[in-house]
Amino acid sequence: MKVAFFSSKSYDEEYFNKINEKYGFKLQFFETRLDSHTVKLTKGFDAVCVFVNDKVDAKTLKGLSRRNIKLLTLRCAGFNNVDLEAAEKHGITVLRVPAYSPEAVAEHALALILTLNRKTHKAYNRVREGNFSLERLTGFNVSGKTIGVIGTGAIGRAFIQLLKGFKTKIKAYDPYPNKQLQNEGVEYVSLEELLTESDIVSLHCPLSPETHRMINAQTLKHVKQGAMLINTSRGKLIDTEAVIEALREKRLGSLGIDVYAEEEKLFFKDLSEMIIDDDTISRLIALPNVLITAHQAFLTREALEQIAETTLQNISGFEKGEINRKNQVGTENLG
Repeated sequence: MKVAFFSSKSYDEEYFNKINEKYGFKLQFFETRLDSHTVKLTKGFDAVCVFVNDKVDAKTLKGLSRRNIKLLTLRCAGFNNVDLEAAEKHGITVLRVPAYSPEAVAEHALALILTLNRKTHKAYNRVREGNFSLERLTGFNVSGKTIGVIGTGAIGRAFIQLLKGFKTKIKAYDPYPNKQLQNEGVEYVSLEELLTESDIVSLHCPLSPETHRMINAQTLKHVKQGAMLINTSRGKLIDTEAVIEALREKRLGSLGIDVYAEEEKLFFKDLSEMIIDDDTISRLIALPNVLITAHQAFLTREALEQIAETTLQNISGFEKGEINRKNQVGTENLG
């Protein structure tokens, strides 16, 4: 089977080629993003593999169908960038990687919290310039604080396990409470109560019509004064303009994000020699209490190995007519 990979980077080639030694597929990697303009590159392939910022809309899927592509694999958990109704219409099977080292993303969320709080990124830059002052580097003890976790799926649960070492009080919001977490002392509350009482709020939920911009001007009215907001899930879970306003009004104390609503125009690219034509992210970068990483929470050796293994297993199963239904997504997943 011949597979075209889009939005690929050097680490994709390294790990997929390594794991593919036991599968023997023909893999070709394209750095370009898949969309209705680049779909022509899929001619002669049997399957296509995409990532979070590839645009697999109805027009793109029509183009895939014209080129007899019957399998679309996602090397990620999220599938909000795929028009599932169009995929079903064209008879294209969609498979994803529902879980890959949830600890990787959970640990990155914790890294954002500790870095923002203790300002280690600023201390690092100061010391390199010979500045050993401690002025304006004061943080707070995470121990004893209330942490609000929005979404208690695999990543949310891994994040909660990490927090146990800090002796924090954990409040969670999820339409489907986890009984095991409840037995372990995690208190499920309403979103309003979570925002009102949490010193740190961390987002760990998928993007859906229900969660789109769930952190907005209205919900931010309930946020605890000076709270920290962390997002390692999907950029469009938050209304960025409303968050910037909350930071300026000092209702929010700080913001750490690994995702951004308009990231497909920026992330995974070296724009260091260019003028960034995005006023919103430029304003975020300028704020001293904001920390941004470019969608790297998943980027660990363990996660990359699991992503490659599951993706190639998905392709192998499809080829043999043994589709892994747990990894398949369709219109029934639209809620």
